[in-house]
Amino acid sequence: MHKPLTVAGRSHVEPFAVMDILQRVSDLRAAGRDVISLCAGEPGGGAPRAVSARAAELHTSGAALGYTPPLGTTELRQAIAGHYKRWYGIEVPAENVAVTTGSSGAFMLVFLAAFNPGDRVALARPGYPAYKNILTALGIEVVEVDAGADTRFQPTPALLEEAVAEHGPLAGLVLASPANPTGTMVTRAELAALISWCAENGVRLVSDEIYHGITFPAPGGTDPRGVCAWELERTGVVVSSFSKYWGMTGWRLGWAIVPEDLLPGVAALAGNVALCPPAPAQMAALEAFTEESYAEADASVAEFARTRALVLEKVPALGWLDAAPADGAFYFYAKLGPALAGYADSREYCAALLEREAVALVPGPDFDSAGGHATVRLSFAAGYDAVREALVRIERFQAG
Repeated sequence: MHKPLTVAGRSHVEPFAVMDILQRVSDLRAAGRDVISLCAGEPGGGAPRAVSARAAELHTSGAALGYTPPLGTTELRQAIAGHYKRWYGIEVPAENVAVTTGSSGAFMLVFLAAFNPGDRVALARPGYPAYKNILTALGIEVVEVDAGADTRFQPTPALLEEAVAEHGPLAGLVLASPANPTGTMVTRAELAALISWCAENGVRLVSDEIYHGITFPAPGGTDPRGVCAWELERTGVVVSSFSKYWGMTGWRLGWAIVPEDLLPGVAALAGNVALCPPAPAQMAALEAFTEESYAEADASVAEFARTRALVLEKVPALGWLDAAPADGAFYFYAKLGPALAGYADSREYCAALLEREAVALVPGPDFDSAGGHATVRLSFAAGYDAVREALVRIERFQAG
């Protein structure tokens, strides 16, 4: 009799529900339904024209598309360093830039290099579920910090002190600004306070800045793109991506700004885990840093702002409550309030909305295991016209 095989416990993480929703969207569209998907964090416009043109040229020219160095080509690392000079006025050595297979690849490499199994890493709740699931799969203890509307859904030193008192010392803090699903941002002063707390407590900061540039600052704001953690200190890690501001989700290209002590480990891990980031994407992505590509991306952000204004205008009619202010990114996160009446939770509400009105939203439990049963996330990345029609359908659905 054969001895039974085992399945690693680390694989027992929660699936990302949005992927299941996208599959149902695909099935309904195949059946002829006109589905409006407001669930994925995916800009509808795609890559800048120059990036796409360069990719087409590469694939038709017969250019060698072999392996690159594990942390990316020198040219792309230098271009990313130049981007930090342009946006934040800081000098980032190209040697500290690690190009990765999407920001997801960056998180995997950084978490592996920075934290040991059994370490505790704090995350804000609500938050992006992949942080928790990757850390859990790596044997790292996740400490969820309940960050509510009173702190604009962001962690604070006081909340972190409470977490330490309850769970013990922390090894890391993952901070997202703008955050997913709420879109909220920390100010320069708030970021400085968190960085100071981390330094005093020996906590490694991992700053997720992938939505930088997709921001909606108040008039006269001093940090229109967002504040980069490396503007204030350089022991933490900054993670970013081509996916959001440049609309290059499927190109699977991101990066991390890595402090000196983590560089050898990140480089060694990168060479073993993925060999290198996608070579064609790296070569084409150089065109993202042209004046034309920046202008295209900024035009997309202006369209996000117009769509965001439409969503905010419709909130009273929707009857949703306790909405996050959506300082950046392209999400609107709120409690369903009276709209939840008649449904067991936000999952059931979203399932019914998709079947009856062919509008896809993401229910809150993906982002908040404690309070997400009453919340939803709407992505307005699909564009103004799609969101306008979706809001009409949602109002009709809620009217019964």
